[in-house]
Order: sequence, then structure tokens, then C-alpha cells
Amino acid sequence: MHTPVLLTQVMEALEIKKDGLYIDATFGEGGYTEAILNKGGKVLGIDLDEEQLKSSRVNELTNLKLVQGNFGDIEKIAKENNFFPVDGVVFDLGLSMRQISQSGRGFSFKKVFEPLDMRMSLNSEMTAGYLLNHLSESELFDVFAKNSEEINSQKIAREVIIKRQFKKLETVGDLTSCIDKAIGEQDNNAYKRIFQALRIQVNEEFENLKNGLIGATKIIKDDGKIAVVTFHSLEDRIVKNFTKTGGIKLLNKKPIMNRRGRTFEKVAKLRLIVKDIL
Repeated sequence: MHTPVLLTQVMEALEIKKDGLYIDATFGEGGYTEAILNKGGKVLGIDLDEEQLKSSRVNELTNLKLVQGNFGDIEKIAKENNFFPVDGVVFDLGLSMRQISQSGRGFSFKKVFEPLDMRMSLNSEMTAGYLLNHLSESELFDVFAKNSEEINSQKIAREVIIKRQFKKLETVGDLTSCIDKAIGEQDNNAYKRIFQALRIQVNEEFENLKNGLIGATKIIKDDGKIAVVTFHSLEDRIVKNFTKTGGIKLLNKKPIMNRRGRTFEKVAKLRLIVKDIL
């Protein structure tokens, strides 16, 4: 099982209470859930990807309830399972290692023969391939630019339109070749940003994050904490802006980060949200 990047920091921040109620809103491979259970907490685990829930080795532990669902519906899910008010909630917005390496859904630009799917849930109909083959040039530009801030978004959108006139884009390799042609070189950072943009659009990640944060504040105890781990500036901006809406505040003005490790580990930021009790 993959250990979450900021697991130690999240656990220290949540200060797990014995028999306390905690929601792992992004269950993934169960790293946070297992750590919370080991400290005596009770967990409601949520994941949009049903394959994640099936493959987890912690899904038969006691004091654990797993639900296949969208964390944007966290308030509804918690109330349906009579699991509230809670002592803490954790959102880890990164992909799991299993999704990247084993899902076969085209999340990684390195898996050139995988289909352009990128759905977190196979129950969803929208795919990255559909967007690439049906959106107009201006619509593709909006997806790329707004969801990743890639500076070559216009060039890449134009190249996608040109390529699909001759051949439908079906695989990861089809998309990376478009990016190569558009910017004149192989650029891993450009790949990452465009793949991020499509994944966000397919799964409506920004809207779900906003709804999830709103829902979490409605089911958290007055002394509870919401831990959010982000992996890029757009996610982090949503979290910061959310805390300006009133009734809540950031516990840490500066995000908690991991200065060691691989590149993706260094960009992870932990922000803690608490109720602003007057």
C-alpha cells in the first residue's frame, strides 16, 4: 500500500481521538484510514473509484464503513450513514499510485497505449477522449487554460483540432504527439498540465472540491478539523478562497509541506480548516 505523502503531518494535525469519528473523503489505497484506525478512531471512507474500494486490503477492518461516492456529496453520505458530527475530515486530492500505474484509464502521460479515459468512476459517461474529439478549439483552450494555466494552451488546442481531422484521438500517445507538435519538443511539464486539465474537466474536480468543503463544515464538530492536501496552485487557491467565506478559518497561515522526497511530494501542501467560533 502506498503511504500518503503528508500522512505524518495530517495525523499530527487531526489529533486522533479514541472512538472519534473521521471521514477519509478520498479513501484511495486506505493509507489515512489505516492510520486513523490504528489510533482507535472510527472511519467512514469515501471514494469515487469503485476499483479502489475493491482492491484495498483494509476494507474488512472493524470500525470502518466504505462508501462508493463523490466527496462533493460528503454531507449527504455522512447523514445517510448516521456518521456525524465528525471529529475530522481529510481530503487528499492526489491520484493514487494504483490509478496511475494499474487502472488502464490514461491518467499518466507515460502510458502511451492506454485509452484517453481519465474517469475516476466507470459509472460516469464523460471521458477525456470525448472532450478531445468533440469540443471546439475555443472550448479546448478554455479547458486547458483554466484547469492548468498551461502557456501553450492555444497552440495545443489548435493542434488537436488539426490532428482529429485525419484521425480520432484514442490513446495517450495520440495526445502527447499533439503536444509535441504544438510546442516543438517533448515537455513532461506540459504533458502533466494538459493531462491534469482534462482529468479535472472529466471529473468536475473543482466543483466537487468546493461542494465537499462546504459539506464538511456542516458535519464537523465545533472543535473538529478539516485537513486538505493539495498538489497544485489551482486546488490550493480554491481552499484558501473558501476560508474567506465566513464561519471558518485556516488554522495554519502557511501551508505545511514536505521539503524532502520526489518532485510531486515536494509540491504537496497541507492546509487545516477549523470553525471560527466567536
